[in-house]
Amino acid sequence: MIVGLSNPKIEYHNTRHNAGSWYLYSLAENYLKNFKKEQKFFGFTSFFDIDSNDIRFLIPDIFMNLNGQSIFKMASFYNIHLSEILIVHDDLELQPGIIKLKYSYGHNGHNGLRNIVNVFNKKINFHRLRIGIGRPIHRNQIASFVLSIPTEEEKKLIHKSILHAIKENFISNILRF
Repeated sequence: MIVGLSNPKIEYHNTRHNAGSWYLYSLAENYLKNFKKEQKFFGFTSFFDIDSNDIRFLIPDIFMNLNGQSIFKMASFYNIHLSEILIVHDDLELQPGIIKLKYSYGHNGHNGLRNIVNVFNKKINFHRLRIGIGRPIHRNQIASFVLSIPTEEEKKLIHKSILHAIKENFISNILRF
């Protein structure tokens, strides 16, 4: 299962915090797939066959600090363990244009990841694809920063990194583990 963390699409689609969903929409476009709204999972879903692996895609359509509920519902329904899920999310520690894979259980202060760890109630490593969005100058501006639209230059760098990750087939590398 691959999850692109997000806030509700209508109000927040273009904000930095939704970078995880941007990745999934780009990946779906690459595979000529569409998402459908599924109320029972509180989000948008799709189904892919990547390298002979059945992969479920989920973009939660609820607030970031509740994304774990959406992920847990879908994972439980399809009997998918947290260690088998790739979480794609924005990352303040990386500059726009940088994207990295990580395997751990920590949340590093990210509210979406914090909620996932709390909802699954397990300290289990899971795969994360971290998309750099940069960091505001002042620490007290983080909430407004992640909920704002990136500059044109930042958008270009973020989308370039997303396309690079798709081109380099990061997902296939994860599936080999």
